[in-house]
Amino acid sequence: MRRAGPVTLGALLALAACGGGKPQAVGSGGGGDSAAGPAAGPIWFAEEARARGLDFVLHSGAAGQHLMPEIMCGGAALFDADGDGDLDAYLVQAGGVRAEPAQRPPNQLFANQGGGLFEDVTAASGAGDRGYGMGAAVGDADGDGRPDLFVANLGADALLSNEGGLAFRDVTATARVADDAWSTSAAFLDADADGDLDLYVACYVVWDADQELDCSNDLGTPDYCSPTAYGAPALDLFYLNEGSGVFRDASARSGVQAAAGNGLGVACADFDQDGFTDVFVANDQNANHLWRNRGDATFEDAAYARGVAFDRDGKAKAGMGVGVGDVDEDGDEDLLVCNLQRETDSFFVNEGAYFTDRTHRAGLAQQTRALTRFGAGFADFDQDGRLDLFEANGRVMRRAPAFVAGDDYAEPKLLFRGGPGGVFAEVPNGGTEKPLPATSRGAAFGDVDGDGAVDVLVVNRDAPAQLLINRVAGRGAWIGLRVVDGRGADALGAALLVRSGARTFRREVRSASSYLSASSAVVHVGLGAASGVDAVRVRWPDGREKVFGPLAAGAVHTLPP
Repeated sequence: MRRAGPVTLGALLALAACGGGKPQAVGSGGGGDSAAGPAAGPIWFAEEARARGLDFVLHSGAAGQHLMPEIMCGGAALFDADGDGDLDAYLVQAGGVRAEPAQRPPNQLFANQGGGLFEDVTAASGAGDRGYGMGAAVGDADGDGRPDLFVANLGADALLSNEGGLAFRDVTATARVADDAWSTSAAFLDADADGDLDLYVACYVVWDADQELDCSNDLGTPDYCSPTAYGAPALDLFYLNEGSGVFRDASARSGVQAAAGNGLGVACADFDQDGFTDVFVANDQNANHLWRNRGDATFEDAAYARGVAFDRDGKAKAGMGVGVGDVDEDGDEDLLVCNLQRETDSFFVNEGAYFTDRTHRAGLAQQTRALTRFGAGFADFDQDGRLDLFEANGRVMRRAPAFVAGDDYAEPKLLFRGGPGGVFAEVPNGGTEKPLPATSRGAAFGDVDGDGAVDVLVVNRDAPAQLLINRVAGRGAWIGLRVVDGRGADALGAALLVRSGARTFRREVRSASSYLSASSAVVHVGLGAASGVDAVRVRWPDGREKVFGPLAAGAVHTLPP
C-alpha cells in the first residue's frame, strides 16, 4: 500500500470559519484519471473470493423443516481489525438452529495480508463465536481505539473486544449485552454525544423452534413462513454505554420500544441535520421506524411524520436491506429500502422536513420488482462523482422457474449506475461478465485490494461467499477520508462537507447499513477528472468542527479532531 506524505492546510474557501487542521495521509494508489466513467460494456466486477483466500460457506442448517431463521441468516463485516490499513473480513456463520453451540461451525475472521489476499486466522483469533449467527456490527465499544465486534444471534448475542494483533476476547457478560431475542442488524452510534459508542439492535420475530408453523408457497409445497404468520413482531434493543464498554439496557427509557416491528435492516444518519444521529429501521411487513434522536439518547418515531413508514401508496412492504446516501446531492441523506419480489424498492428522497417516495422517477421500480433484495448499498463504483446502487438478492419462498439448478431460492444481483438528478440506469448482469445467482443476504462494501475503488463482499446461503472486485474501466479520480476521534477510532456519525471545484459532497461516517452487515467506515468520494478536493469540513458527533485541505486525490487521508 502506497503511503502519501502529509498534506498542508490550504485556503478554507468560504466553507467555514472554524479552525483548520493538518490531516495525516495514508493512501493507496490506482483509481484512474478519466471522468468519462466506465468503458462500454457490462464488466464492473470480477468475482475473486476463493482466488484471494476468502473461502467461506454459510451453512444455514436447513434440513427440510423450514425453520424460519434458516432463510434469513448471512451477515458480514469489512473493517481494519489490526490497524494495518487493509480491510479484514468477518463472516457470520449459522449452523443448525437446534444444534448445540459446540456442534456449530464458528464465525470466521480473514486477515488481509495486503492487496486483498486473505488468510483464515479464526483459530487463533478468539472471534469464532458459535451462536446461530445473523449479523455483525463494528465500533470501538470500550474506547481503546480498536474496532470491536458485536454479533447479533438467534439467541444470546456476543460482544468481542479487540485486544490487538487480530486477537479478540468475549466480553459479553461484563458488557451486559447478552440478550437472547432474535437479533438481526445492529449499529454502534454515539446517541448522547458523550464520546462513547452506544448500541442499537434490531429484533425480528418472537419465535420458538418448537412451535414452528407449517406454511406453503404459491406452488402449494411446504416452505418458509412470512413474519406475519406469527403475529409476533419483536421489540428492538438499545444499550447505553456507561464507559469502558459497559452497557446499560435503556431500551424502554430511550423510547425505541414504543412500537414493535419485524426489524431487519438498520442504518444511522443525522437525517434532520440537528447534530444528533438518528436510527432508521426497515421492518418486514410492518411500518418502518425512523427514530429521531432528541439529543439525550431518547428517541421518538418520526417515520409517519417524515413519510418513510410506508411507500407512496401507504403500504407496509417487506423492508429488508437499507442504503443511505445523498443521492440527489442536495446536502442531506436519502434512504433506500429493499423489499420482496412483486414489491418495488422504496427510494425515499430527503426534502428536509419530510421524504418523498421517488422510486418510479428514479428508475428503480420495474427493475427491482422482479427480485427479492437483501444486501444493498450506495457507492460510487465508477468514481464519476455520482452514487451507484448495488443489491444482492435471493428468494424467501420457492417460485418457478428457478434461476439455477440446486438452489430454488437463488437470484441474480442488481447494479444501477447513478445519473444526473438521482436517476439510475441498470447495468447488465449485476455488473459481472455473467450473472452470479445465489441466495444472497448480507453485502458489505469497502476497498479490499487497496486500489482506491469500492469492492463488495456478498454472503450467500449454503453457498460460497462472493468477493466482487471493482474492475470498472476508466474510473475517475477518488479520495478516501478516514475521520477519527481522539482515541484514533473511526468517528461514527461524523458529518463531512467535501468541496471539489463547483461541487460539494455531503457524506457521513458510518459502518452499519445494508443487511446484517458492517462496511468500511472510510468515506470514499469519486471525483471524476478532479485532482483533489479544495476543502473538507468535518463535524464530529460532539459538535467540534475543523476544516482540512486542500487534499490530493488518490490517497486515504486521516482527519483527526
